Amino acid sequence: MAEIEHPRSIRSFVMRGGRITDAQQRALDLLWPRFGIPFEPAPLDLEAAFGRAAPVTLEIGFGNGDNLAAQAAAHPDRDFLGIEVHRPGVGRLMLSLEERQVRNARVICHDAVEVLTHQIAPRALAEVLILFPDPWPKKRHHKRRLVQAPFVELVADRLCSGGVLRFASDWQPYADAVLEVLNASAQLRNTSADERFVSRPTERNPTRFEKRGERLGHGVWDLAFERR
Repeated sequence: MAEIEHPRSIRSFVMRGGRITDAQQRALDLLWPRFGIPFEPAPLDLEAAFGRAAPVTLEIGFGNGDNLAAQAAAHPDRDFLGIEVHRPGVGRLMLSLEERQVRNARVICHDAVEVLTHQIAPRALAEVLILFPDPWPKKRHHKRRLVQAPFVELVADRLCSGGVLRFASDWQPYADAVLEVLNASAQLRNTSADERFVSRPTERNPTRFEKRGERLGHGVWDLAFERR
């Protein structure tokens, strides 16, 4: 598997406190064997994990899992893999998958950089979603942003030819910075005719962060880049 260098300080999450409900804990205890995939520093056999061969969408930092659960339910012909480190969100997603009787979704509770580096094989993914990641708005914190050039090259390496990286943010300065980074990648092609932003995908289920941004009067900036 190709190794992509990336700054060790970059992580796909910030650890924060959060109460886990009894229902979420029960989901972690009882539903993990059905939906969970443990992190291991070795390539994951996606066909074995899902029990079939199908295009795989990876959502990084799915939060409460509203979009991932909705997409998996709406597209039974595709498989969906979510990465999230916060256990309450993982538990809530698994509860939603069980309630909807969804069988084409799996979750890894670990850092996305390490999962992509060690566990996802090159060309294994048809789509990668990065929706409303922490923008780290203060200039001194910009180095902590997930979407930087080394990470983009790692993601691009894991996309199949024609695979798509989708990004969304309600913080325009971050969206502009990500646009610049993605446009500079030799492995990716901007699907926007003017090489800027694309329209919001109608199929996307609004995330908690997107709804919060709307309440605050924020705009939303979407990007879609195709693997060459």
